[in-house]
Amino acid sequence: MKWLGLILLALLIVYLFAALLLYIKQRDLLYFPSVPVVHSYKTMILTNQGEQISITITNPGRDKALIYWGGNGEAVAAGAAIFEKELPDYSTYLVDYRGYGRSTGTPTEAGILSDALVLYDRIKGQHHSISLFGRSLGSGVACFVAAEREVDRLVLITPYDSVESIARDRYPFFPLSLMIKDKYDSLRSVPHIKAKTIMLIAENDTMIPKRHAYHLAAQFPKDQIIVHEIHGCHHNNIAETEAYHSILKEFFNER
Repeated sequence: MKWLGLILLALLIVYLFAALLLYIKQRDLLYFPSVPVVHSYKTMILTNQGEQISITITNPGRDKALIYWGGNGEAVAAGAAIFEKELPDYSTYLVDYRGYGRSTGTPTEAGILSDALVLYDRIKGQHHSISLFGRSLGSGVACFVAAEREVDRLVLITPYDSVESIARDRYPFFPLSLMIKDKYDSLRSVPHIKAKTIMLIAENDTMIPKRHAYHLAAQFPKDQIIVHEIHGCHHNNIAETEAYHSILKEFFNER
């Protein structure tokens, strides 16, 4: 019995150490800041809470605007040419999160969501309408802003229901509801979203298993959301498919 007690004590110590390590390092597992991208597009610097947020702009001066929030390791300026070409009627604002690209600071949910609202409010008077585009991590930001502000269209690419829900799949033995700092709970935002919404899901997504996207989609009224599962692709190459581009073009061009 003495040995059993010692074994249980050792297992408890290992468990507590692992929980502490997960708590301390959780943001390193969520955010992978990108390096600056050299480009010739117009850049806007947004000042908020003492931080300088770098935003790349394509097709400036259009009546319609689109704000883009990317994945957790994405250099958003690298995709500027695609938005410039495929959405010529939209001024697109591609946001580098805090600590990403040339933006200062450290990424946290509170800071990123604050920056998102400040950006929306800053450009609102310059455009007749504003649409939102969130990919992966950015889908949680887009859902939050769509719930807080008036939005024309909402695009969600490989989205999730909440970061906590995904984390439970990977770390099922820890009390994550007490541990997670940045939850990006899109489920809480959905009841307040009024924008017409489209969701694109990768069939073979292992980074964000597609059940999380379908769980989120199920919270929308059926007449408010369009859901497409794109076959033969995974989380990181969905944008390389022909279906991805044709579906989005149709969504943005329909009246």
